[in-house]
Amino acid sequence: MIDHARDLAAVREATERLLSAAAALDNAAVAAPSRLPGWSRGHVLAHIARNADALANVLEGRPMYRDAATRDADIERDAPRPLAAHLADVRDSGDRLLEAAGRPADWSRVITLRNGVTDVAARVPFRRLVEVELHHVDLGIGRTLEDLPEEFTGREIDFLVERFAGHAEVPPLALTTPDGRHWRTGRPDGTPLTVTGPAPELMGWLAGRRGGASLTTSPAGPLPVLPPL
Repeated sequence: MIDHARDLAAVREATERLLSAAAALDNAAVAAPSRLPGWSRGHVLAHIARNADALANVLEGRPMYRDAATRDADIERDAPRPLAAHLADVRDSGDRLLEAAGRPADWSRVITLRNGVTDVAARVPFRRLVEVELHHVDLGIGRTLEDLPEEFTGREIDFLVERFAGHAEVPPLALTTPDGRHWRTGRPDGTPLTVTGPAPELMGWLAGRRGGASLTTSPAGPLPVLPPL
């Protein structure tokens, strides 16, 4: 069962951890490339802040973003700012989201996200946790996918597997870890390709953060190219 209150506490903790780590940067480091192609660390920090405002919009019954162009323009506008401005914005926008989430609400209600995607409100805190944790790694300031909590990694794989389930561009896949965890995703037809490896590597591949160099396939062959999330 989804525990939105527990996930909100995890969001608060993860945000503080990110802010503490980012505070050790300087303005030059903020302008340097992140691990995401084409984005500086400033782009990543700007996205984290604007995502908090977007999810607050969702919880308060407004569209997540005005439109895709505005979302992208806001990130480009904010990316060049100095470190102090980024830290204040990430903290303040995060506080606004937590405030919106702290009001009495029906957490079983259906909400609408980007591109018409729907979900229950109770999953919004975990969606925010994913943004904070993965983008902390994307900043390239010492935290890796292997540093993420095991429970988080398993839940994120569950989430990504659900997103790719039945996707016409994803072949049938059977994902396994050395400790015996299993997932199925992709198209329901045909014999699945088995992909095996550590959970952080599987998550990184599914999330578009890694190429899956330490993953193995059976039958042996290249990993399929996954569509963007």
